[in-house]
Amino acid sequence: MLRLSNLTVLRGECPVVDSVSFDIDQGEVIGLIGPNGAGKTTLMRAALGLIKHSGTSSISSRPHKERGKLAAFMPQSREIAWPVPVETLVTLGRLPHLSLGAAPSETDRAAVSAALDALDLGGYRNRLSTELSGGEQARVLLARALAQDTPLVIADEPIAGLDPAHQIATMNAFENMAAEGRSVLVSIHDLGLAARHCTRLIVMDRGKLIADGAPLDVLTPDLLRDTFGITAFLTETADGLIFLPLQVTA
Repeated sequence: MLRLSNLTVLRGECPVVDSVSFDIDQGEVIGLIGPNGAGKTTLMRAALGLIKHSGTSSISSRPHKERGKLAAFMPQSREIAWPVPVETLVTLGRLPHLSLGAAPSETDRAAVSAALDALDLGGYRNRLSTELSGGEQARVLLARALAQDTPLVIADEPIAGLDPAHQIATMNAFENMAAEGRSVLVSIHDLGLAARHCTRLIVMDRGKLIADGAPLDVLTPDLLRDTFGITAFLTETADGLIFLPLQVTA
């Protein structure tokens, strides 16, 4: 789905992303975690070829049209500038699949409907996107990415600002995509949701990849202390992992 090899992004002479390498396979939900300023957003944008980088990305080297069929991107910015209906905005996700000037087909309309339903937006089709709350707009933008129907979805903090029910629903939607054979790379600050819903966690700190593996293997006391500055309770139950931050370390 995606292969990064020694991906590096410089800000001046300072590496914001420093020689990061990993592969994403089919059917994975990968949580990209780390403290603020770790380089997560920069890595996502570089992997898609949206910013200059050295090293290689299997997607950024492709032509623009082809990239849009390989990966969908939901950026961190949630601003919707155009007062267009929700359904119209989500349909924009189908553009990589349309010939210039072509109208959406039945397949396109079905993909849009499926994306709206997956994010509990079926009743919002005709509402103006600019009249929605910030959390609702975030779900609309994620629906646009889902409607793109790509093998890989890259989402930058998609659950930020959502209420708990829609946070869980969004993560469930990612899990459903993985079950269908697609993959998701999602940056997320809620380590509890990451532990429960991600098949794998990649940890970044100060531009470097410092851990990569199953949540139970990655979220060790040492890593939580050294990278996030916290102690936490983590246990495996029949319903999944339970993660509870306890306190800030000195």
